[in-house]
Amino acid sequence: MRTFFAEAALLESLREIPARVGWALRIKILPALLDLTFLAYVWAATNATYSYFRFGFLSFSLLPWWWMVIVVVAVGAMWSAWDQTLGMKVVNRELSGETDFASRFLYAVLWPFFPLALLTAPFDPKARTPGELLAELTLTEVRLITYRPWYRTLTGWLALIAILSTLGAAVGVTKVEPGRLVTGFEKTIKFWRAIFSPRWDLLGLGLKLLGETVFMAIMATAFAVPIAVLLSFLAARNLMRGPLGRLIYVILRMIGSFTRSVDAVIWAIIFAVWVGTGSFAGVLALFVHSIVDLMKLYAEQIEAIDPGPVEAITATGANHLQVLRYAVIPQIINPFLSFTLYRWDINVRMATVVGMVGGGGIGFRLIQYLRSWAFPEATVLTILIILMVWALDWLSARLRAKLA
Repeated sequence: MRTFFAEAALLESLREIPARVGWALRIKILPALLDLTFLAYVWAATNATYSYFRFGFLSFSLLPWWWMVIVVVAVGAMWSAWDQTLGMKVVNRELSGETDFASRFLYAVLWPFFPLALLTAPFDPKARTPGELLAELTLTEVRLITYRPWYRTLTGWLALIAILSTLGAAVGVTKVEPGRLVTGFEKTIKFWRAIFSPRWDLLGLGLKLLGETVFMAIMATAFAVPIAVLLSFLAARNLMRGPLGRLIYVILRMIGSFTRSVDAVIWAIIFAVWVGTGSFAGVLALFVHSIVDLMKLYAEQIEAIDPGPVEAITATGANHLQVLRYAVIPQIINPFLSFTLYRWDINVRMATVVGMVGGGGIGFRLIQYLRSWAFPEATVLTILIILMVWALDWLSARLRAKLA
């Protein structure tokens, strides 16, 4: 009998090992890796800022890489021992136990050995690191939040350094030089003269191109809406249940995220090569981008519906299509119309941009004028674009307000 219970206890202990290893990865390893990544970024941004403002060139590490490793690990160890780090905040943990300097210092010295938590996890229920075991400190869940001024915490100072170094590195990377606004102003004199002497005889051509641009947006939106509506029901988490439904949901969301991450300008270039330059390429680019964008907006609106009517209709024995017709669609009609108007408003503005890369419309002619330095002609088209965007934005806002 004793042998039986001993074997059962051993089996139970073996079953707990994967859970302990997972605990070590999530609570012990992940916070430390996040902290090291953050500190490495602060090192790179600080070096870039200092090198640009001190020496006039950009360098993300003025010292050898091993210096960066030493500094980052040392700061990470002190940060973990004396404050709640960024990684600890992510997993909602803080270091508790003895608060004397000796214990904290011992923990900081042993902190670099945090990966050994994966080895101690099979034997220790709490998967403690060597630093926790020897310093008698433990990462525990934060139950009482204590608010302290940022300047009294190491985390606050590191966050301030990260923000300032990011701004400094951004200046260096983008080479922001305000003085060039003054020294290079004389080169724009021809441009400013042209702005005040537009070629009004091109007004007729501009209005024609403007109409073409508006109809590009109308075509792209009109073709995209029915497809986006259909896909949105398949991309809504609350409607797609079961293994097959969940698989369809994940695949659609992944495709949508990928397609949406490619800007409409890139799609315009692709279709300009595919079908040739002109309005058709611009319509296709806006069409593709509109489908995935509207699918996401529609699906999120479906996920936000009131579940009460759905449950009530389902309780009557209605099938899936009847539930969609009587419980889901009445809740989403107005938001769908509002999103459609909003997307059409976006497409009108984007039609001008995609036209500049071969998508047709007024943007295609505008970029031709700008490349040939024909500023009087470009000014007329620019004025028309501004008036069109302002008018359609006003109209779209009023229509969406009626639907709200």
